[in-house]
Amino acid sequence: MRKLWEKYREIIMYLIFGVLTTLVNWVTYALVEPALSRAMHGDEVILTMAHFELTYTTLAIFLANFIAWVAGVLFAFVTNKIWVFESKSWRPSVAFKEFWLFVLARLITGVLEWFGVPLLVALGMNRSLFGVDGFLAKILVSVIVVILNYVFSKLIIFRQKKPPVELLEEE
Repeated sequence: MRKLWEKYREIIMYLIFGVLTTLVNWVTYALVEPALSRAMHGDEVILTMAHFELTYTTLAIFLANFIAWVAGVLFAFVTNKIWVFESKSWRPSVAFKEFWLFVLARLITGVLEWFGVPLLVALGMNRSLFGVDGFLAKILVSVIVVILNYVFSKLIIFRQKKPPVELLEEE
C-alpha cells in the first residue's frame, strides 16, 4: 500500500482536493444562484446575439457561476500549493508567480466554465438538479475543467524543478 501511495500520492491528493474544490464551487453556486435569480427574476430579453438571448435568468446563472469560480480558485490554489504539489516556498516572488500562473490557467478554464454552462443552458440543457437550474450543465463542464486544471498545474504552475547537479553532489 505504501508503494502505491508514494507512486500515486499526487494524483490521489489532486482528486481529493479537486472534489473538495468542486464542492466549494457547487455549494457557492447553489447558495448564490437562487438569491440572484430572485433579485433578477424574469425572462425579459436583455440582449440578443445570433441565436442566443441573454435574459435576467441567464445573467443570474452567469454571475452565480463567476462567484462560485472565484471561491473555487482561491480554495484550489492554497490546497494545490500546500498539499497536492507540495510547493514549499512562500517567498513572495515564488508565491506571487505561482498564484498568477494559477489564476491565468484557471482563467483559461474559467472562460470555458463561465460561458459553457450558460451556453449549454441556452441550448436546452437547463435541467434542474437538487432544485438548482443549470446544474446538469455545470456538472458536465466541471468534469472537463478538472482535467484541464490538473494538466496546467502539473506541467506549468507547480512543476518540480530539478536541483542543480552541484546541490545533488553536496548531499
